[in-house]
Amino acid sequence: MDIHSITLKFKGFINESKRVLRVTKKPDKAEFITIVKASALGMAAIGLIGFIIQMVNILFFK
Repeated sequence: MDIHSITLKFKGFINESKRVLRVTKKPDKAEFITIVKASALGMAAIGLIGFIIQMVNILFFK
């Protein structure tokens, strides 16, 4: 790769980044609370699955 193609790729990346930042918006309070609840529920579900796997491991394999 030469310097020219790297420069073109970098400029393209910068332009795409600017476009994304123009389109995005800050979430309002209700949307933020919904995102937090969904994230917390997902984390709790993953933790519960890990806990159940650990308990099964302790009960059957030790």
